[in-house]
Amino acid sequence: MPRIEVNGTEIHYEEYGTGSETIVFAHGLLWSCRIFDEQVLLLQDYYRCIAFDFRGHGQSDVTESGYDMDTLTEDVITLIELLNCKSCHFVGLSMGGFIGMRIAIRRPELIKSLVLIGTTADPEPLENLGRYKRLNFLARWFGLGIIANPVMSILFGQKFLNDRARTELKETWRQHLIANNRFGISRAVNGVISRDGIINQLGTINAPTLIMVGDQDVATTREKSERMQKCIQGAELTIISGAGHTATVEEPESVNAMLQKFLSC
Repeated sequence: MPRIEVNGTEIHYEEYGTGSETIVFAHGLLWSCRIFDEQVLLLQDYYRCIAFDFRGHGQSDVTESGYDMDTLTEDVITLIELLNCKSCHFVGLSMGGFIGMRIAIRRPELIKSLVLIGTTADPEPLENLGRYKRLNFLARWFGLGIIANPVMSILFGQKFLNDRARTELKETWRQHLIANNRFGISRAVNGVISRDGIINQLGTINAPTLIMVGDQDVATTREKSERMQKCIQGAELTIISGAGHTATVEEPESVNAMLQKFLSC
């Protein structure tokens, strides 16, 4: 699969479909472009679909620095420009949503529409910092296997975690989690938990916006999505029943239905 040099690092990306409009998919912390496989499979018949891995994730380079939200935003802006994706539909989950909002604020001409899944415009809550730093310390020095179970309980809802019919799928995603580079992920976690809030800037977003949140999401709760909806003029909010923080994997049919409806408007 192709890689592209962006701001001194090589970023892995995948391209499917040849539609006249482009969708760019930006994944969440600890994952890769694989979390959008079900969405790309559906939409590639109608759109050009670009999914990529942030630095330190998936098949992209692990760099010494550059994991702050400003640098990641510049990475994605450059990728959009180099791949001629200007005026794209941008779909961001969690950390990907952090970046999508920043692009829509700073470079509005690049964003035709914005889909925000399980994300927030607030800084990381203080009550989370101690736990996340402890988990990050363990992952950095002992590997992600030691923290896989508690992290899975953050990234997925109880419906998914307790579904015996999806035991094999759960193990697949657990292995994706464990396979991460521990140094790249540690740096990425620090970038995420030290981010600034941008809630007071959301009023400048003028792109049509769809906000989705799982009703079992414990990482970014429904209240955070409601705050964003109030700040972005005309934003739609939909609640994904039975989904936690990784709704694209947990409830792909519901996510796909909402995406198709929104993009066809």
